[in-house]
Amino acid sequence: QVQLVESGGGSVQAGGSLRLSCAASGPIFRINSMGWYRQAPGKQRELVGTITSGGTTNYADSVRGRFTISIDNSKNTVYLQMIGLKPEDTAVYLCTADLYFHDYPGPKDGPGYNSMTAWGKGTLVTVSS
Repeated sequence: QVQLVESGGGSVQAGGSLRLSCAASGPIFRINSMGWYRQAPGKQRELVGTITSGGTTNYADSVRGRFTISIDNSKNTVYLQMIGLKPEDTAVYLCTADLYFHDYPGPKDGPGYNSMTAWGKGTLVTVSS
C-alpha cells in the first residue's frame, strides 16, 4: 500500500525554524501533487500549502512568506521549510499526496493504475512564546 511518513516535527521557541519532510512509498505510479495540512486541538483541519510535481505552489495566507514547500520528485518527498514560527502555528502537521498507484490486479482492460489521495499520520509542531 501507499504510505506517507512525516518527520521533522518538534518543539521550538517563537521565531524559530523547522523543516518537515514527508516521504511517499509503495506502488506509486505518478504523483500529481503533495501538500501539507495542519490541525490544532479544537480546530478544524486547514490547508497549509500544496505543490504540484511541476513545482507550482499555493499557500494559506497565514503562512505565506514564512513557509516554503518544495518537492523532490526523484524521492517522492515533499518538504515544508518553516521560518518565523509563531505560537499559533502549533498543530499536528499532516502530509497529503494526490497520486496514481499501481492497481494490481485490476480489470483486464483497465489502465493498471488508479488515483487516490493519501494521508500521513502527522507530526507535531509546538511553538512556545
